Amino acid sequence: MKQLFLIEDSLANKISYYHLMLLMASLPFDRFYSHLILISLAVHTIIHFNRQGMAQVFTWRTLVLQSVFFVTLISTIYTVNRAEAFNEWGKQITIFLLPIIFCFTTLDLKKYREQLLLAFSLVCTATIIYLYADAFITIRYYHLPFSAIISEAFTNHNFSEPIDMHATFFSMQIAMALVCVIAALIRATSLFYRLVFTICACILLAGLMQLCSKSIFVALFIIINIAIPVTLLKERRQRLKFALVATAMSVLIIAGIFLVGAFRERYVTELKTDLTMVPKDVTSDSRLARWEVAAGFIKQSPIIGHGAGSEVGLLRESFFEKKYYNSYLNKLNVHDEYLSFLFKSGIWGLLVYLGTVVLGFKIAIQKKRHFIFYVHDAGRHCFRFGKFTGCG
Repeated sequence: MKQLFLIEDSLANKISYYHLMLLMASLPFDRFYSHLILISLAVHTIIHFNRQGMAQVFTWRTLVLQSVFFVTLISTIYTVNRAEAFNEWGKQITIFLLPIIFCFTTLDLKKYREQLLLAFSLVCTATIIYLYADAFITIRYYHLPFSAIISEAFTNHNFSEPIDMHATFFSMQIAMALVCVIAALIRATSLFYRLVFTICACILLAGLMQLCSKSIFVALFIIINIAIPVTLLKERRQRLKFALVATAMSVLIIAGIFLVGAFRERYVTELKTDLTMVPKDVTSDSRLARWEVAAGFIKQSPIIGHGAGSEVGLLRESFFEKKYYNSYLNKLNVHDEYLSFLFKSGIWGLLVYLGTVVLGFKIAIQKKRHFIFYVHDAGRHCFRFGKFTGCG
């Protein structure tokens, strides 16, 4: 574990390493911290400028990594809401900066990748512990029964509220951390580390259940039961053993979802509601209803869209007209990555985004990093940049 903090490298690379560790540790919190650390890392990289990285900046791979930011940049030209478009620039600027910083840094990222991911996973575990502690302190203060922890008052957004983080986006981070911990558990040879990683995995899994993100839960279910055995385990005996444990855990979790009222409401009932059109006389609204509203705007400008930052403002007007008051008051967006790109930048923007996804899958398969990319990509699709915290 001490290898996380004590690395053998030059002083400049050590400082870069600690910057990246702090950057990843700041992701579950307000973007102010991650942006502050990123600025410090950028300044440090400029001071220790690596000229050899200049050639890497102007490559097609770097351009593809930055392409989503360029889509926002270009679609600002014709946007109907320029102020909100500039706000999106601030949220997505890390998409532009990080590839450049990585090109110029002298730190060997591949060498320290596992340590950085493990450090991120430990911070996520500590954050979940903090959220549970905060929840139980609240329960005790109001003299509620401890069973209230699995009620609606302490699940989903109510659970992540103390760190002001969108529940789905935080779930994506927790899912990434859980997969990294499971990978570390598989590689661990010491009984002590196996115990530590098992405890961390249990805490992260409990946090995921508490956050109640349906899309992340489904993606993680597939990853744990299929992707991890296929990509991480080579021996047939190991795969069978892992599959038995994973299947047993999955059955227990699904049973818990149906037995606990708050979980059943969130994972089952709300899923049915999201995929059902609401009656005209009902003021609440489903995700499918919001998609229908968005589709109307997409048809108006299918090629270039309505511009960066236009989504929420235009949708709000229609939500109010259609009496979708929940979506109107909460200033909800489309809640679908593909429709969002169609809405703001049209077909060309969606094609650029799909290109980054295809390239990511291709690289993940070539580099045998399937399981990490699958979790990250699933999270990107289910959460749009509305609560972009650092480098998502």
